[in-house]
Amino acid sequence: MLKCPACEHEITESGNFCSHCGASLAKVQGDTTSFIPAIPDDTGLEDLNDDEAAAVAALPLGSALLLVARGAHAGARYLIDADVTTAGRHPRCDIFLDDITVSRHHARFTRREGHVWVKDENSLNGTYVNKTLIDGEVALRRGDEVQIGKFRMIFAAPTGQG
Repeated sequence: MLKCPACEHEITESGNFCSHCGASLAKVQGDTTSFIPAIPDDTGLEDLNDDEAAAVAALPLGSALLLVARGAHAGARYLIDADVTTAGRHPRCDIFLDDITVSRHHARFTRREGHVWVKDENSLNGTYVNKTLIDGEVALRRGDEVQIGKFRMIFAAPTGQG
């Protein structure tokens, strides 16, 4: 049996607050948030269907697509055509990724110097490029896999860019 840290009253493990004094039991029970590791399984630009390949070929120079490779949102496309594109679970993000594994303001894509750069915005689960957790900004190259929460996306840019 656990004891309340405030009043030392015996508590059940299933409660969030002490029934005797009302104190929060978060410190007693610990954080229940879990870390989502990179999902194994390789997918690349060579696996694009005809529609996806045509969409990439039609991109103007300076823009790029993130193509969702696997899962419930497979086939979704997210356009990067602004100097700064935000990605996250917040409805006002440019790339809205509606899943609990995605932080509200998860990552930022920045266009500069002829490349698209990705940076994690201090998200809980991190941002991965090619199955490696990134720390700081990373320049993306054609065919790179970007993982944000459960979303695994292939970075696609016109030939000669990125």
